[in-house]
Amino acid sequence: MMLRRQKARSGTVLAEAALIYPVLFLLILGVILLGISVFRYQQVSHISREASRWASVHGATYAKENNTTAASPQDICDKAITPFASGMSTQGMTYTTSTNTTAGTITYTGVSADGRVTFAVTWNTDAQGNPDKRPTRVVTQLDATGQKEDVAQYNTVKVTVTYTWNTGLFGVIPVSSTSVNTIFY
Repeated sequence: MMLRRQKARSGTVLAEAALIYPVLFLLILGVILLGISVFRYQQVSHISREASRWASVHGATYAKENNTTAASPQDICDKAITPFASGMSTQGMTYTTSTNTTAGTITYTGVSADGRVTFAVTWNTDAQGNPDKRPTRVVTQLDATGQKEDVAQYNTVKVTVTYTWNTGLFGVIPVSSTSVNTIFY
């Protein structure tokens, strides 16, 4: 019995490659983009945690003991956000202020010149409506019997960082993280 030679299948490898390679390329590109997305989210989360931590340890007690001022939005931007924002544009930050008298908070919002990085810092307010950067404050509340009582509450600082990430291929993705810390120094 003689084996017959099969005809050469010329061009089949090229046709199969033309179908598979674009799909493989998009799959690899998607994995890389997903990895970068996770990195950006972790970076923004770290920045917001570090900024709220930094602000919480640079409150009124710190300022009094070190003969300096308590943390300001500019300090938080310069010393806690910008150093960790590698690859993000933070130049030309501008700030706006909003006060919520019902909730007893004051919020400073910063935006970079190109609008890609924003952050908001929220403090509790004191009786004069200024940011209360002390570790605790006394609040008058009604107890169960309807009597007024003074209760100590912890002051907090909340930092929200938002980065508008332009992926180039898949459009713009906003990445945001919020961190709240108790002011303890």
